[in-house]
Amino acid sequence: MKNGIHPDYHTVVYRDRNADYAFLTRSTENSDKTVEWSDGNTYPVIDVQISAASHPFWTGRTRVLDTAGRIEKFRAKYAKYAK
Repeated sequence: MKNGIHPDYHTVVYRDRNADYAFLTRSTENSDKTVEWSDGNTYPVIDVQISAASHPFWTGRTRVLDTAGRIEKFRAKYAKYAK
């Protein structure tokens, strides 16, 4: 590798506050916030909105959509235009 052309690759913590889940990995991302990890070292922390711990695909929790209610709302809204 050429020196001086690559971004700084360092250890960071990604934290999903919604699921109370965090993992330590390496990244080029930077952050001013820090957190003390279980090994006693302090690392930059990056808060994310969703991770494998909170994503419906990985957790198996899916939202049920009320499709029947949507259809009835549509029909009621446009009933006056029906011939």
